[in-house]
Amino acid sequence: MKFYIGLFSLALVLASCNQNKSNNEENKSHIEKTVAEKIADRYGIAKFNEVEELQFTFNVDNKGSHRSRQYSWFPKTGDVTFMSAQDTISFNRDKDMDSLTINADKAFINDTYWLLAPFKLVWDEGTSISTPEKTKAPLSGNLLNKITITYTGNGGYTPGDAYDFYFDDKYLIKEWSFRRGNQSEPSLNTTWENEESFDGLVLVKDRIVPGDDWKLYFTDLNVKFSK
Repeated sequence: MKFYIGLFSLALVLASCNQNKSNNEENKSHIEKTVAEKIADRYGIAKFNEVEELQFTFNVDNKGSHRSRQYSWFPKTGDVTFMSAQDTISFNRDKDMDSLTINADKAFINDTYWLLAPFKLVWDEGTSISTPEKTKAPLSGNLLNKITITYTGNGGYTPGDAYDFYFDDKYLIKEWSFRRGNQSEPSLNTTWENEESFDGLVLVKDRIVPGDDWKLYFTDLNVKFSK
């Protein structure tokens, strides 16, 4: 009799363990994503994991002047080819770099930030992200959601900067503000316009200051995915 009672007790323990495991897995699957994660999802962050090569040209028009930088980037290997009117430089971001490639990398970090900012909300370390709030957007005056990412760490090329993201209830970014050194007044406010989807990876091509002769935009966008 004791033998059968022991088997029955063991079965109850195993059943309880399995139930706890099932409950834990179910709880994990129902953990609410952060607002930053929801924004990144809206722009296809999961699809970025399949990117083999990303090609683009970063452009700025400002009061009649034009400058541009062209890139071919392999995110999986860290290889970058940087092309400007003055130079063509190839380097690997995961290896030691000299002064020439560091300057190219600074440009690359800046330009990819403008292109991939929704993903930077999730990717970047040494940051703090504010609690979302409803507020008037600086350019349109529309009531939108807002979060702020502040670079609090010592890493990177420009620690201390902050960016305000203004987005709708579908997590679509409408405007953003850059605040150098986390100063109270924005250094720059722009709209986000003209998005394009590359098999689920959504890139927004234009940043515009309404009423100003200034525009930042991306051309020659080409995305190659892993097969």
